[in-house]
Amino acid sequence: MAVRLPDLHSVAVEAQELLARVVAGDEGAWKEVVDRYAGLVWSVARSYRLGGAATDDVVQTVWLRLAEHCARIREADRLAAWLATTTRNESLRAIRHAQRTTPQDVLDQRADTTAVSIEERIGDDVTLNAVLKAFAQLSPEDQQLMRLLCTVPPLDYQTIAEMLGRPIGSIGPTRARCLARLRKLLPPGIDPKEALR
Repeated sequence: MAVRLPDLHSVAVEAQELLARVVAGDEGAWKEVVDRYAGLVWSVARSYRLGGAATDDVVQTVWLRLAEHCARIREADRLAAWLATTTRNESLRAIRHAQRTTPQDVLDQRADTTAVSIEERIGDDVTLNAVLKAFAQLSPEDQQLMRLLCTVPPLDYQTIAEMLGRPIGSIGPTRARCLARLRKLLPPGIDPKEALR
């Protein structure tokens, strides 16, 4: 049985028509764009480990930027990449602003990676807790890459490479090394696949 590939031309045309409707002021089209890409924007913003209010501000600013610039987006089929990059830029801007306005002792308290998260305190799933604990031991760079690889809708390697400032060819091998490090951090007998069920 032959596998039917999606018609990329129709996807591009659909995206272009959707953005054209947004530019024309169609509230339904705007809602459709937000519904379709909200998970992506939230996932990228959260990957920068901002506080709740800062994450909310970043997400709102990204949607404002889209409203301001949607008429200028030439490649509508790359809207997910545009949103991911804009979210990255806004997150970095929020981090720089917070570092300028937050006393150093507060920053030191936030950087405490040994603090137990609420999920770990209330969770009774041993496997999930083991995976979360092992994930917390990964470097911030590894954690950021893994979060970007798990966004919904998924980001392509090119977009992730652009966001991280890495060559596209390094994403797959780096992902494999991150997963290998994660497996080594897990206690014997823990299957990380069980945490995803």
